[in-house]
Amino acid sequence: MIFDSHAHYDDKQFGEDRNELLSSMGDHGITKIVNVGASLEGNQRMLELVDQYEFLYGAAGIHPSDIQDLTEKSFAWLREQTRRPKVVAVGEIGLDYYWDKEPDVQERQRYWFCRQLQMAREEHLPVIIHSREAAEDTLEIMKKEAAGMSGVIHCFSYSRELAEEYVKMGFYIGIGGVLTFKNARKLKETAAAIPLDRIVIETDCPYLAPEPFRGKRNSSLYLPYVIEALARIRDLSPKEVEAAVYENTLKLYGLK
Repeated sequence: MIFDSHAHYDDKQFGEDRNELLSSMGDHGITKIVNVGASLEGNQRMLELVDQYEFLYGAAGIHPSDIQDLTEKSFAWLREQTRRPKVVAVGEIGLDYYWDKEPDVQERQRYWFCRQLQMAREEHLPVIIHSREAAEDTLEIMKKEAAGMSGVIHCFSYSRELAEEYVKMGFYIGIGGVLTFKNARKLKETAAAIPLDRIVIETDCPYLAPEPFRGKRNSSLYLPYVIEALARIRDLSPKEVEAAVYENTLKLYGLK
């Protein structure tokens, strides 16, 4: 059984075959998926999908690059969605300085990152953290605002030492298709070093497809390639890795 801890099936790249693709997941051993919100519109589509598919769960949150639509009114609406039974996390939230380099934009990102962390704490939900080219600020905010909370550092791209810091804080490390890339030295070092019980696998689909599909549309059907890569790194069988990360993801999201 495979659990995709982070997907975006609300994305327009799935517009033509979304239902066909999602309906085929069980035949390929994909038994659970968390569809993660990013924009206000994306969160609305996420909610529609989790109502439609029994094996789909949702995460409600605003990606740092989509915070321009956040107001107190829309934030209140977002909070209401976190209380739905099948919404299991707040995310994806965080900082992204790769696309947004203006100081005032980055300050606004930090503000809404903190607000969403506080919301997750108040609603007793784990968090899904996005951090790109913002390692120092993300860690500083997490230490201040997320102490004692749980969650996952999604699509981890920093050093092994930083991963170990987050693991000490009680967070999981999200690993996806990048692990199969030849130039993913830092991620492979991280995957080898941190405890297996702190790793979850993800697609971030439609993005970041593993080899040999790099550059194409990703989907949960490609997760066996990530499992195989992780198994080689850990010197374990794919079945052992599959079972371990499945159990980890259930614990992360508080599911039975």
